[in-house]
Amino acid sequence: MAVYAGLDMGGTNLKYGLLDGQGKVIWWGKDPTPSDLQLLLEAIKQIWTALQKRAPGRITAFGFGLPGIFNRQTKLIHRSPNYPGLNGVPLEPLFSRLVEIPFTIHNDASMAAYGEYRVGAGQGSKSMVLLTIGTGVGSGLILNGQLWEGANGFAGELGHIIVNPDGDKCKCGSQGCLETEVSSEKIVKNYQQISRRTENISSAEVYQRALAGDGAAQEAFAQAGHYLGLGLASTINLLDPDKIILGGGVMKAGDFLLKPALKEIKRRSYLFDYSQCQIIPAVLGNQAGFIGAALWAQSRLMQV
Repeated sequence: MAVYAGLDMGGTNLKYGLLDGQGKVIWWGKDPTPSDLQLLLEAIKQIWTALQKRAPGRITAFGFGLPGIFNRQTKLIHRSPNYPGLNGVPLEPLFSRLVEIPFTIHNDASMAAYGEYRVGAGQGSKSMVLLTIGTGVGSGLILNGQLWEGANGFAGELGHIIVNPDGDKCKCGSQGCLETEVSSEKIVKNYQQISRRTENISSAEVYQRALAGDGAAQEAFAQAGHYLGLGLASTINLLDPDKIILGGGVMKAGDFLLKPALKEIKRRSYLFDYSQCQIIPAVLGNQAGFIGAALWAQSRLMQV
C-alpha cells in the first residue's frame, strides 16, 4: 500500500498526516509551531518518526507546506512575513538530513488550494481560486487543471493585491493589502474605531456581538466585506475562474462578511454570474494544507 505524508506549518500549529493513494486521510496529528528554525527541524524529525510508526505501508513521498514565498528556482523562501526565521535558509539540504525519501516544499496556501482541488470543494473544477482568511490571507490558484506557480513558484499571492492604497501597513512591506483589510486583526480594529471602545477583544467576540445585534460589530464586518469584494472582483476580472473557494476562521462570520462582499463583486466584476463562477465554502478545514502537500508530493513523484 502506497502511503503519502504531508505537513502544513501554520502560525499556531504544525498539522501533519498520512494519506492513501486516493487522498483519504489515514491518520493525522498536530503540535505547536516551534519558535525558531532549530526547534522546527527537531520537531520535523520527531514527526517523521511518528508518521513512520503510524503508516500502514511504506511512505513513498513527503510534502511540506510552509508559510512564505518559496522560489522554486533558488529553492529558498525569500520572505516569510510571519516566520522570518525561514528567510533565505536553504531548506532542502536541511530537510534531506531528516527525511530519507523524496519530498517537496511549497507555499502552504498553494498546498491548501491543491488539496481542495483534488479531494475537496474544488473537485471537477478547471480553474479555481482558494482564499483563506484568518490572521492573514492565504491563496492559491488552479488554472486549466494545474497549480499555477508562476515563473519562480510564488504566484497567487492575492492577499497582497492592493485594495486600499491609504490602508494599513502590511507585514509584506506594502500598504493596503487585502490581508490588512480583511484579516481578523483588522475586524477587531474596525470594531474598536466604530464603537470607540479600546477593550481587548477577539474577532470571534466581535462576531458574537454582531449576532446579538451590535451595530458596530456588524459594520466592522461590513467594512472588511467591502474590501474582500474588491479583491474578489479583481480576481474574477483577471482570471475568470469557475470556482472561488473561501475558507479560514474569519469566514465563519458568514453573511456578515459575505453579503457586503457579494454586493461589491456584483458592482465591480465584469458580467459576474453564478452560473459562470461559483463562490462556495472550503470543506477540508485545517486539514487542507497537509492533504494538499501530500498529494502534491505524490504528483511530483509520479512525474519522475
